[in-house]
Amino acid sequence: MYRFMKRIAKRILAAMTAAAALSFGNPALAAMPDILPLSEVAEGMEGTLYTVVDSTGDIVSFDAEILGVYRTDGSSLPYIIARSEGAFADTDGGLLQGMSGSPVYVDGRLIGAASATLSNMNPHTFLITPIEYMLPLWDMPDAKNQQRHAVIDIKKAAEERAQRAAQKEKEEAKEAGKTGEAVGFGVGSGPAEDKPAEKIDLLDAARPKAEEGKDAAEKEPEPPAAQEDPAATDRNAQESSEKQTSPSLGLDLKSAVFVSGFDKEAQALLQKKLDPMGLRVVATAGLGGSGSYSTAYDAQLEPGAAVGAALAYGDFAITAIGTVTAVDDKRILAFGHEFLHRGNVNYFMTDAQILAMVNGVSDGQKLGIGTQVIGRFSQDREAGIAGTLGVFPMVVPLRVTVTDKTLQRERLYASSIAYDEDFLPTFTAVASYSALGHTMDHKSQGTVKVHFAVRTNAVTDGRIERTNMYYAANDVGQIAFGELAQAMNLICADTEREADVYDVKVQVEAETARRTASLLTAVPEKVEVKPGETVKFKITLKPYRADKFILDVPFTVPDSQPEGTMHLEVHGGGLALVEQLLAALQTANDAPPAVSDEDRAMTTENRLRDLVETPANNDIVIEPGGGPVPTEEEQEKAIREAIRRQEEKEAAASEAGALGKPSDKEVKPPRTVFPTDYVIDNHISAALEISKKAK
Repeated sequence: MYRFMKRIAKRILAAMTAAAALSFGNPALAAMPDILPLSEVAEGMEGTLYTVVDSTGDIVSFDAEILGVYRTDGSSLPYIIARSEGAFADTDGGLLQGMSGSPVYVDGRLIGAASATLSNMNPHTFLITPIEYMLPLWDMPDAKNQQRHAVIDIKKAAEERAQRAAQKEKEEAKEAGKTGEAVGFGVGSGPAEDKPAEKIDLLDAARPKAEEGKDAAEKEPEPPAAQEDPAATDRNAQESSEKQTSPSLGLDLKSAVFVSGFDKEAQALLQKKLDPMGLRVVATAGLGGSGSYSTAYDAQLEPGAAVGAALAYGDFAITAIGTVTAVDDKRILAFGHEFLHRGNVNYFMTDAQILAMVNGVSDGQKLGIGTQVIGRFSQDREAGIAGTLGVFPMVVPLRVTVTDKTLQRERLYASSIAYDEDFLPTFTAVASYSALGHTMDHKSQGTVKVHFAVRTNAVTDGRIERTNMYYAANDVGQIAFGELAQAMNLICADTEREADVYDVKVQVEAETARRTASLLTAVPEKVEVKPGETVKFKITLKPYRADKFILDVPFTVPDSQPEGTMHLEVHGGGLALVEQLLAALQTANDAPPAVSDEDRAMTTENRLRDLVETPANNDIVIEPGGGPVPTEEEQEKAIREAIRRQEEKEAAASEAGALGKPSDKEVKPPRTVFPTDYVIDNHISAALEISKKAK
């Protein structure tokens, strides 16, 4: 009886102490509580776990009994093993998805975060990440969120916009007595089109400018040794007294990613990307799913509260929901395990609302949504995630406008993406794909025209634009946004510097009809022409299930074109010619060629220019082709002519260098690119006879 009463008194004391540490209203208590080091944790100790289990947001407690310490070959961390019965089992089914990070106290001292269960084992027995392995996350180097050329005080800008809007509304509706106030910020808060491009930044006014933190950003300090292996000095002695569990059992990290706005096919693409990380995609309502977003600049969190780590929010959102482990002023520790395990990161920190607990036979899920942005997570490591309240990541606004000509409707989708080079290409393409699917409401035959514009300092004029047209008999969206992903990849994979991306806008025109056409004939207005002369080709085009028609397409013969037959290929811009395919195949079969200095010196800007200048699928292209197989005499003549032109080119370059003049730019092969309203699906041949140019 005495032992039972002692245990009850111990629980009451622990609950009172922890409740005081978790008090929300007293700023003086926003400091780290006392911790119980792993070296002092022993079997038989009784603790208390704190977490949120329903939509009230109330933090509730559950009893936990310490069983020992667990080590596994799959992790560099030791874990505390604990078991909880009673209400924890009866009401919530054990440690569920979303409880990761729930703080566990013993005698009012924090020992760590509930973070995992043992695979295929009872979830009432769970693992706790020791708190001393989480604390070093606050001191890890942070080189993200530093690269920016201009900083905007978003809070002040939002207030000023709201004041202007309110004043205008008052003036327009003075008689009705209308008024208006600001409620957060919108995705369109970026720089105006006619103003110099500025980095959209959600940092508060106290955040240092880029110039002040430049040295720190360019040279990351090495983390102190204690961050690599905390408590290493007494680990050997500790291991001899710990209760060891077989390392052959796997860990079941309680990790799910809530996505909203993505259709089933887009969710499958995201799941494929997240599979290697052991994450599960769960569809739900999302942060700002209505298209209206808010930010809390003075939010507070307490241990045990729900918290979200978001990669993007808006009409398309990706958020992981977990639990706050510890708070020290504005610094936050959460999850007790990695999210994407990517080290120094740039995620939105959000508050979170728990909707319900859903239990299964052997597992369950805490369903929740993010509601507003409250800070930034900067570390994503094995022991957990860490961040700061009131400091915000740089954001890249994405707007996708889809017009469905068949259904006669237009829809606008908007999201804000945390500036993350590894994630931007995937998100922009998958979100655009999902926007198309939502608007068309089918995945069958379709034709789409895609125009995207990316504002970035990766190119001199600050903007990359590209328009292309696509047709597919099934799910055209899967091919329609490849070039957008390619452009974003080029920007984000630049080996020379980190570029700024100010916003991404995508405009899509879609219809169910098949808009393809075949080339029938290409007849020049005259056969014999001189070098430098322009000739019109009468090109007959036959659309799918429609009448054929004729287009006049000009082609200019280059000044250097030698006499004789000039063979031409007329084709759609998206088609690879037979000789190009054969050359590519031959190259693949041969030994890999050495990388030329020219290729090595190819800049990101030039690669982007090549992408946007590539003929589109709906372009008619006229350019030199292979023609019939030449005779031996014709081949020798062509070789002599090529050598002569090369010698003339080298002589001209040498002379220009001797005179101190810039040499001529590389002359591109002659080509006509003529846009149409159809995806061109074939190619044909044509020819011109080049006569000697008059002197």
